[in-house]
Amino acid sequence: MTANILLVEDEVKLARFVELELSSEGYNISVAHDGIAGLTLARELSPDLVILDWMLPGLSGLEICRRLRATGISIPVILLTAKDEVNDRVAGLDAGADDYVVKPFSIEELLARIRAHLRRTQETDRDIFQFEDLSLNHRTRQVYRGKRAIELTAKEFDLLEYILSHPRQVFTKDQILQKVWGYDFMGNSNIIEVYIRYLRLKLEENNEKRLIHTVRGVGYVLRE
Repeated sequence: MTANILLVEDEVKLARFVELELSSEGYNISVAHDGIAGLTLARELSPDLVILDWMLPGLSGLEICRRLRATGISIPVILLTAKDEVNDRVAGLDAGADDYVVKPFSIEELLARIRAHLRRTQETDRDIFQFEDLSLNHRTRQVYRGKRAIELTAKEFDLLEYILSHPRQVFTKDQILQKVWGYDFMGNSNIIEVYIRYLRLKLEENNEKRLIHTVRGVGYVLRE
């Protein structure tokens, strides 16, 4: 599956060079040139990896990283920076960065680090679905909203897993019935509305923002 990578870099020529190199490797690339736009895209796109310049207008790379981690977003972050002191490296890692590449860098090294982080993510998170601060572990059947554990019934879990594994995709009631309840389900389709309500009550128990939305006349979608 092609990885989606967000590049946040205010040096336009460097950003274009990296974008072209990563695109030629088959990655889907989104680019932002300032901190506010970078943070917004990171939250909206839920990329598989973020390449983040340290010094950015608006918000620094460190602040973006801190805000992502504070809201439970755990995607890999590689910092790009001219800072090469030990204290700088420590500050970057303490802010939540996963890796650190010092400018000027070779594109081969950056590509190798990207491959390593994506490979590690695929290996460790194969059973984990995450969107915003909501995470679900298929293997352990644990669900968290931030650090808050959420107890779900078996069917609530199955419904949430199906929706969470396809963020921003709108599902009709028929699709949900077939995938979650099975083709031989003979009950009333209103059962979906009941279970969506159950899920919302549990996911929004502490007044968290709504993630499961109703698309009137169509069905349901997981989105910001």
